[in-house]
Amino acid sequence: MAYRIGTRGSALATTQTQWVADAMTTQDTAFEQVIIKTKGDVTTGSLANLGGTGVFATALRQAVIDDEVDIAVHSLKDLPAKQPAELRIAAIPARADVRDALCAANGMTLDTLPKGAKIGTGSPRRVAQLLALRPDLEMVDIRGNVHTRLARVAGYEHHHDNAPAAAGSPKGDLDAVVLACAGIDRLGLDWAITQRIDPEIMLPAPGQGSLAVEVSAIKTLDEALVTALTKHEHTGARLEATAERALLATLEAGCASPIGALASYANGQLQLDAIVAAMDGSKTIRRQAETRIDAEQITEATLETAYALGVKVANMMIDDGADLLPPGPARGTR
Repeated sequence: MAYRIGTRGSALATTQTQWVADAMTTQDTAFEQVIIKTKGDVTTGSLANLGGTGVFATALRQAVIDDEVDIAVHSLKDLPAKQPAELRIAAIPARADVRDALCAANGMTLDTLPKGAKIGTGSPRRVAQLLALRPDLEMVDIRGNVHTRLARVAGYEHHHDNAPAAAGSPKGDLDAVVLACAGIDRLGLDWAITQRIDPEIMLPAPGQGSLAVEVSAIKTLDEALVTALTKHEHTGARLEATAERALLATLEAGCASPIGALASYANGQLQLDAIVAAMDGSKTIRRQAETRIDAEQITEATLETAYALGVKVANMMIDDGADLLPPGPARGTR
């Protein structure tokens, strides 16, 4: 049977959606991409001021609710922490590289960027952590697809003459941009990365590197689709996402500052490391905790344990003043 799989229209979105479709295709299932335009695709201006997390997801989610598509594929970090009652995340595949990528002129790294270097990013989370590390950097708010952003780096602009960059966008005016490694890798553009930033230096957005396959929580799915989704689920990725999103949900209740988080599941141990930072990088609160989860497969009990870890770390940070840090321009963790 053929299923309709909803996606944004960017090169990255269609590439990762096709990866999901190929992975779930069997003799009983086939998938046809349906392009859905989202607010983040058609609106100009700062991503943070547009609403940050969720700006790319709302239209896709509505398409599932309205039965325009059977499933939708998201970058998990684009999904708000609060899950709508009408929808559920049916599968989280194995996670790609969780790290942020520095793409800099002349092979530079965070240590070798000159004083006052211009760094492009649309993420308050990245701005805050970069300024905490290097207060001398000049942060430039940028938007656009991956190719458009890379073309902003001096020396990179000629690599993208035939790439789908936004018409009239600046080229070669920045010393570096910061993007997610996962997206660059999925597009085969890893040559552009000059440093994969260690999470010890900069924590990623909750859910970064993960995809989420979302379906209706109301409609009954047929057996072939359920089987395909079940095979696409990855236990470690699900537990990590659950902890990270629990932390995000708990902090968002009273903290408007940029948030980074990374959970890691290995050998029955789930560890969560998180940071909340003032927008100007002047203060950061970083905490970590872990819990034991022996999970060969996902159960309600294992998910509850993972969720509790996220809540625990969030409350540790709130106790240490996370809710008192100066807020960013809007909720946005990308």
